[in-house]
Amino acid sequence: MSGDLEQLAASFGEADASVDLSDTIAEAWLALFFFWALGVTVLYQFITRYVFNDSAAWTEEIARYLLIATVFVGAVIGVAKNNHIQVDFFFRFMSPGVARVVSLLTDALRLAFLASASWLTWLLMQKMGNYQMTIVNLPMNIVYGVVLLAFVLMTWRAAWVMRRHWQQGFSVLERPDKL
Repeated sequence: MSGDLEQLAASFGEADASVDLSDTIAEAWLALFFFWALGVTVLYQFITRYVFNDSAAWTEEIARYLLIATVFVGAVIGVAKNNHIQVDFFFRFMSPGVARVVSLLTDALRLAFLASASWLTWLLMQKMGNYQMTIVNLPMNIVYGVVLLAFVLMTWRAAWVMRRHWQQGFSVLERPDKL
């Protein structure tokens, strides 16, 4: 019977494709961890609020910080895959030489921005000192530490992408068909 269902599903194009996670970067697993921690926290918040009618106050604050961690660590994935939003309209009208220079300049500016964001986050952490979270008695520098880690990883991945663009002789801005 199950063979018949599998055959029927395959005839509709609904057959399960094999999943290959071998090219998943470490940062993606970290983002997945933060995402699931966020989900569990929000579920706990829902249960305590609507089932037990006694909301756990700490869940809202921790959920906010887990969302920040998920977004910033998830941004590392975007940098590594080089698929953040970009405008390639003007590249269609540029000569190949100008497009190459602008593409390399774009990579260099992204690297400089992420490195400076890392540095500024570090400086902010120094100024925060022993500042505590509002409800949970933990230092806010835990949150900023995750953001710093994400910025450092984005900087490293941006350098990695820039090196790859240099070695292959083009970027996706110059040749969007090679995405």
